[in-house]
Amino acid sequence: MSDTIEKIKCLIIGSGPAGYTAAIYAARADMRPIMYTGMQMGGQLTTTTEVDNFPGYKDGTEGPKMMDDLKHQAERFGTEVRFGMVTKVELSEKVGGIHKVVVDESKHIEAETIIISTGATAKYLGLESEQRLIGGGVSACATCDGFFYKGQDVVVVGAGDTAAEEATYLANICSKVTMLVRKDYMRASKAMQHRVNKTKNITVLYNTEIDEVLGSNVVEGVRAINNQTKETQEIPVTGVFIAIGHKPNSDLFKGVLDMDETGYLITEGKTTKTNLPGVFAAGDIQDKDYRQAVTAAGTGCMAALDAERYLGALE
Repeated sequence: MSDTIEKIKCLIIGSGPAGYTAAIYAARADMRPIMYTGMQMGGQLTTTTEVDNFPGYKDGTEGPKMMDDLKHQAERFGTEVRFGMVTKVELSEKVGGIHKVVVDESKHIEAETIIISTGATAKYLGLESEQRLIGGGVSACATCDGFFYKGQDVVVVGAGDTAAEEATYLANICSKVTMLVRKDYMRASKAMQHRVNKTKNITVLYNTEIDEVLGSNVVEGVRAINNQTKETQEIPVTGVFIAIGHKPNSDLFKGVLDMDETGYLITEGKTTKTNLPGVFAAGDIQDKDYRQAVTAAGTGCMAALDAERYLGALE
């Protein structure tokens, strides 16, 4: 264990679009931010091959390339980006208090402000074929990737409001959408179920699960199994959208910061302020509705401005 305690103005936890944007703004405000990236440097976008909906990339870009661009931009203004995982926090409840953090169970840091941008992780089925084809036709975000399947047939897995929303969104783009629902009913709200049922190019298969995603390098179809009759069928599709939920990466803050029943951090009004002074949350860790790179970046900007104003009020 290190005996040296590092004292900093602004600590950013997490390295997705929210974290890097917060770093850019914090660095330009002379807050000398230090970022710890977490184990997945760049966040979820590093698993996305094509990004076509982020402003400024007129020809589109690739997820890892965009995150590398954001990283270099943050570093250009003086952000120190470090690879590491925050493993323990002791957050102050006092205005102007110091927040204590341990990184990789050994390095001790005391921060005047903390911006949490640890994101949320999409839930997948856990099939080997599914994991292998993430980025090759398997996606957990229809609004991110649906455009690439325009005029094609796709599958949506899930039974809740998110699955229903993704299916109806894709139905406006794709030729046919097949929803696979594990039980004999949908969990989605009645309004969303009505919307699905009224959409002519959506087919719902109940008591049905994916047995395997078919294809070597790209998705060519799925083998689906009826969990009641055990009958299987192959459905030729080019895209598979998994819509069974997200898990916010907030375990570190349980019992410390206010969060909803799912684990998303709760922020105050239109700000990024958490229930503790000097602690702010940005990106998917506090946003379960939009979950887009551009909205995450926007809240990263807000968090840095909120942190700057917080420190300014202490002077």
